[in-house]
Amino acid sequence: MSTIPPCPSCNSAFAYEDEANFVCSECGHEWPQAAPTEAVRVVKDAFGNVLANGDSVTVIKELKVKGSSLAVKVGTKVRNIRLVDGDHDIDCKIEGIGAMGLKSEFVKKA
Repeated sequence: MSTIPPCPSCNSAFAYEDEANFVCSECGHEWPQAAPTEAVRVVKDAFGNVLANGDSVTVIKELKVKGSSLAVKVGTKVRNIRLVDGDHDIDCKIEGIGAMGLKSEFVKKA
């Protein structure tokens, strides 16, 4: 038998299950049965080290800059990275090139 928690609004013990929610029979308050879980995104470099905002990384593969004849050379150190969602994991500014996005698989933590 499942135990139904008391109503968080009025603290009544007379609550019941209704599909994916609990419902209080006294005040009518509804709340979800399962607590919402936030997925924590972990970004790792090419060697499995966990990256965080503000870290410094080093480029391990020569990367061509799209729409330009420039390239980011192997060994280029990038400071103060910012982790973002999307196809590229890292937003940064590279000296001599400017703002760009990098994939975490092409960098190592410095």
